[in-house]
Formats: sequence, structure tokens, C-alpha cells
Amino acid sequence: MTESKSMILGCAGKSLTSEEIRFYRGERPWGFILFARNIGDTEQIRDLVASMRDCIGRPDAPVFIDQEGGRVQRLRPPLAPNYPAGGALGALWRNDRAAGTRAAWLMARLHAFDLLRLGITADCLPVLDVPIEGASDVIGARAYGKEPGAVIELGRAAAEGLMSGGVLPVMKHIPGHGRAFADTHFELPTVDTPMDQLRRHDFAPFKALNHLPMAMTAHVVYSAIDPSNPATTSAKVVNDIIRGDIGFDGLLMSDDTSMKALSGDFPTKAAAILAAGCDLVLHCNGVFEEMSGIASRTTGLEGKSLARAEWALTYIKDRDAAEETAIRAEFATYFDAVA
Repeated sequence: MTESKSMILGCAGKSLTSEEIRFYRGERPWGFILFARNIGDTEQIRDLVASMRDCIGRPDAPVFIDQEGGRVQRLRPPLAPNYPAGGALGALWRNDRAAGTRAAWLMARLHAFDLLRLGITADCLPVLDVPIEGASDVIGARAYGKEPGAVIELGRAAAEGLMSGGVLPVMKHIPGHGRAFADTHFELPTVDTPMDQLRRHDFAPFKALNHLPMAMTAHVVYSAIDPSNPATTSAKVVNDIIRGDIGFDGLLMSDDTSMKALSGDFPTKAAAILAAGCDLVLHCNGVFEEMSGIASRTTGLEGKSLARAEWALTYIKDRDAAEETAIRAEFATYFDAVA
């Protein structure tokens, strides 16, 4: 792998500016992420993705997207159907476990078809958060359910569906966002729940799926672990809980640094995330000055972080020989609106 820096970056529009091209060439992000502002037609997306990779001279550079279904879905018709949210899969599962689990796998396998034809190779899915009553709607229907068992089973099926299609899954938001009573896009929530309850409820899906190759942190303070820092910038949460209790040794990326939950300027945020033990800093909004700040304190990807990154990329290379028409037709027996 060509030397890369420990960051994943977005861009401002539907094509790269000359300033962005020079910046990426000089700073060498490990990967990129797309949002709705970057999405036009098929050819435009393919060109954008190819130009991102060309900037850093790495044809295997991962390109991420949030393609969950429901309200968090960057690709919309005609590029991809409007898929149901995780909560709809959970409702099906509660009525018929086998049907719900199969539908979760099928939908993720369809995501892989939709993404790979555009050159997008990583999906920030599955959502493994387990919401409680009264929590912020920032998770809400994105969750598979309010019981760890449902989240584990459907999250596993979704991850396996993506991996079967050669798309890298990213489980989120480790170690659990379901108790947050504030939207981390705008403010920093604090969870005061005791550790034993967190282990049984919130951490359980991540522990059950700790073999997955990649995870995204939660910008949430857990006062029972570290009352001073959110998980993203807490060495205690990363080392004792994510790497320790949960047992996740895959590639760990931060949630978006442009969200208001994290305090400080962008160089400070980047340095704190890496110091806490995250492998990668994520910046999504494409604002050039902010990306420059992130890059100024982001170090080269090396050691265990580099090994984890190389391992994660192997999930992009292998895919099954599934036939898309048959997969889509089978999924339509559960959700006919996306036939």
C-alpha cells in the first residue's frame, strides 16, 4: 500500500476542484466519502470516484457512503431504489425471524450491487445501536430494534450481505449510540447508565460482531467510563471498552469531525482522535479549510493501524456470483415497493 495518512475525506461538489486535486495529491488520504451533494448521474459518480483515486495513485482506495435505507440513503432513484429503514426489517423479523433475517441479507446484497457499479466500495452499515425510549431520533427507525438480539441477528445478516457482494461494512456507532438524548450533529450527549447495563444492552451487538473488519465511533460521553471525553476522543473508551470489553480489533474510524458534538478546532480534533487510539479521522462536509486543519495534525498510517487497513481492504476483493435480478425479485417478496 502506498503511504497514506490516517484520514477519510469528502469533497465539496460533483467533481473535484483544482484546489482539491492538489490537496489530495499532497496529503494522501487513505479513503474518501460521498454525500448527497456529490451525487448526480451514473457517469458523473464514476468519474468523481475515479478522479479521487487517481489523485492519490491508489486504485484500491476505499470510497465510503452512508447507504442504510430509509432516511439515511445517499443514492436515490434512479440510481437505487428507496429501500426500507432498518426498523422496517426489524418489524418483519419480529413477525417472522427467518424472513426478517433473509430480507436484511438481501437488502445489503442489493446495496452492494448498487454501489459497486459506481465504484463505491464501502458502506457505513450495519447500524448496531439499540435505542431506548425517549432517546434522540437521530437513530430512531435506523435501528433494527430495541432489543440487542434483533440488532445482532439483523446486523450480522446485513454485514454478511455486503461482504458477499465485495463491499466493506462499517458497523456503527461503537460502543453504542442508542441512549443518547441529543443529536450529535448539534451537541454532545452524556449517557449516565451504569456499566453492567451498558454491557448487557448497548455493547452487546458490537461484542457479538467484533469479528467485523471496520467500525465507526460514537460522539457520546459515557460517564461510567470517562466523564470528560466522548468515545471518539477517549483513550479509556477505545482501549478498555472497544478493544478490551468488546474485543474489536478491526479498523476503527471516528464519526464525522465536522459534527458539533466534538469541541475544539479541526487540528485539535484530529490530534485527539488519533491520540485516543482511533485508526482513522473522518471528515465529511468537504469544506476545504476544515480538511486542511484535519490534515495538519493527521499522521501516516502505520503499524497496527496499517495492518488493520490492509486487512479491511481484503473484504472489497471477494464477492459471490449472485445474480442481481434474482436477488431483487426475492427481496420484492418482502418489500414489493423496491422491486
